[in-house]
Amino acid sequence: MTVIVLTNCPPGLRGFLTRWLLEIPAGVFIGNPSARIRDALWDEVQQYAGQGRALLAHTTNNEQGFIFRTHDHAWHPTDHEGLTLIRRPNNNTPPQNSEPPPGWSKASKRRRFGRN
Repeated sequence: MTVIVLTNCPPGLRGFLTRWLLEIPAGVFIGNPSARIRDALWDEVQQYAGQGRALLAHTTNNEQGFIFRTHDHAWHPTDHEGLTLIRRPNNNTPPQNSEPPPGWSKASKRRRFGRN
């Protein structure tokens, strides 16, 4: 089983993928091509995605039962003790020296700033 998800990609790339995969909702393709065809499709996706993003997930013989690849995605696959997890950037971390404004509860301060 192979799943390819496209975001903000050219319509020609979507038309190209419909030759081998079914487009279930817009930008989500699913099918069962051979490994050679799947890799050739992924090469084409990477080449013609332009400003868009792409994600490929397919079944394999490992503990999770699948593997995935990303192209121009802010979230990246990371190996963690044999499991592939998604690592996403954390851009919302407050500066270390900032103080909470007056009127915040103790629980809010702990959640936001990590101290009492």
